[in-house]
Amino acid sequence: MLGTEERQLEGPVVVAKAGPIAAYNQLKDEGELRPDADQARVVARLQRLYDELVDYPEIGSHGIGLSIKTWRLAQLLSRSRNRQTPQGVYLVGGVGRGKSMLMDLFFEVAPLKSKKRVHFHEFMLDVHARMKVWRGLSGKDRAALGGHASEDNPIPPVARQIAAEATLLCFDELQVTDIADAMVLGRLFKELLERGVIIVATSNRPPDDLYKDGLNRQLFLPFIEMIKNTFEVMTLDGPTDYRYDRLKGVETYYTPVNQETTDKLAAAFFRLTDRDIEDRHKVPTDELTVQGRSLFVPKCARGVAVFSFKRLCANPLGSADYLAIARAYHTVIMVAIPQMSKAKRNEAKRFVTLIDALYEHGVKFLCNAEVPPADLYPDGDGAFEFERTVSRLIEMQSEDYLARGHGTDR
Repeated sequence: MLGTEERQLEGPVVVAKAGPIAAYNQLKDEGELRPDADQARVVARLQRLYDELVDYPEIGSHGIGLSIKTWRLAQLLSRSRNRQTPQGVYLVGGVGRGKSMLMDLFFEVAPLKSKKRVHFHEFMLDVHARMKVWRGLSGKDRAALGGHASEDNPIPPVARQIAAEATLLCFDELQVTDIADAMVLGRLFKELLERGVIIVATSNRPPDDLYKDGLNRQLFLPFIEMIKNTFEVMTLDGPTDYRYDRLKGVETYYTPVNQETTDKLAAAFFRLTDRDIEDRHKVPTDELTVQGRSLFVPKCARGVAVFSFKRLCANPLGSADYLAIARAYHTVIMVAIPQMSKAKRNEAKRFVTLIDALYEHGVKFLCNAEVPPADLYPDGDGAFEFERTVSRLIEMQSEDYLARGHGTDR
């Protein structure tokens, strides 16, 4: 069930046996990355974790029915004497410093078969869905899944399920804004860690700022202490905001739709992803899972996705699809936005929903369109509401917006 964002590292293939340092150096040698002392420090820490995971016993399906006490004994018997569970990493820093990129690099080479990389928000949606399912099971079904018939607390069995699927969990953009998440996290992480799950997470917030000003925050404070005491908290806050640096001097809204503006968008894509335009045939595709459906992404790299207006707005997509895109990518490039008439009111409504999702998550939006924003949908049902979209399209071109982080926090 985990998985709307279980993606492999986009970009050059790296050799798993080499570890993060060799993979990072390879990307520098190929011109994909610039030398960065702050990033190198984090890579060195991830290399140490990599070394500790070599021959680390994977949990697998046999962990579903084991109690924590029995699981600990199994782990001890399968490891060399005095070997400790490796310490996870909580990587915090500003926007565009490379947190997600380094975590993806580590995930790609991590010497484990049982591993998952997932956006934290999607992970928590999955957790709540699993908890709901467990509560609805009969005692017989619970026992068949390795639990106890009378086990009403869904967190331990859900933790067992997750641990059986992934010995290594990599979370992108760990942030807590929902009280339901806040009340679950401490107990869930405790169960996962006690079962030997290794966690690497990125966040724009230091632990002490998680769930700041949230309802009943005092109940969340033990989780913060757990993070500080259990994980190595590392700061990645070098002087360069690579994401914003790549956007400087790049126009975000081009008119009209023609070969010239399409070529400019292509050039922007390769600049934002540190790729050579000659390698356009090597740009990978992606696929997001949204409510059990597959959403195809024609081109993507380094958190930048490319779509046509027709693909996203002429097809029957909805807010769930657009939210999945907004959470998965920090930059979206849209090609060929037409001027919409009354006959295209459905396309206009979908475009409004898309821009709302991107705006609320701080996603950078580049496009070419037949006309300026104010003329995109001048008449028809919802034209008055479309004025807010026009305002957002204009704001999304501003330096203040381009400097915003990716996520729901402003």
